Amino acid sequence: MNGLRVAALMAATVTTGMMAGIYFAYSNAFMPGLAKVDDKTFVSTFQAVDRAIINPVFLGLGFVGALLFTVLAGLLSLKEKALPWIAAALVLYLITMVLTVAVNVPLNDALKAAGDPNTIDVAAARAAFDEARWRTFNGVRVVLDLIAFGLLGWALYLTGKAAQP
Repeated sequence: MNGLRVAALMAATVTTGMMAGIYFAYSNAFMPGLAKVDDKTFVSTFQAVDRAIINPVFLGLGFVGALLFTVLAGLLSLKEKALPWIAAALVLYLITMVLTVAVNVPLNDALKAAGDPNTIDVAAARAAFDEARWRTFNGVRVVLDLIAFGLLGWALYLTGKAAQP
């Protein structure tokens, strides 16, 4: 059971870190880069990237996997000193999921639904997208997910320390 607990906690830590990295990359490279391009390039690029990221690896292993692995790690650590840290990480990760589903995904979907950048008013589509709102909520996701990642790292440390004689 200890091996499974450690494996679940490692998987939770790695997948939460992956998600923090994705949010961080959007925050510090992708969106600032897109902010500097014309409307048609912005709309077409964002649409293409958003279509590409909706895939089983990202959704299953990353987005949902981080949640499931953290829940599993918590369930396997019910009587362990690491549990409060795992639970706190889970709450923070859940908040990032809620923000994603409530704010970022609807903005993404509306931009995709605007249509083909060759046939729509791309300036209107970009304005309706509300880059500032998207970036603000993504920034919150970055902070919360990085903290969750750190908490899971601390839980790993505590788990390793508890295993020492």
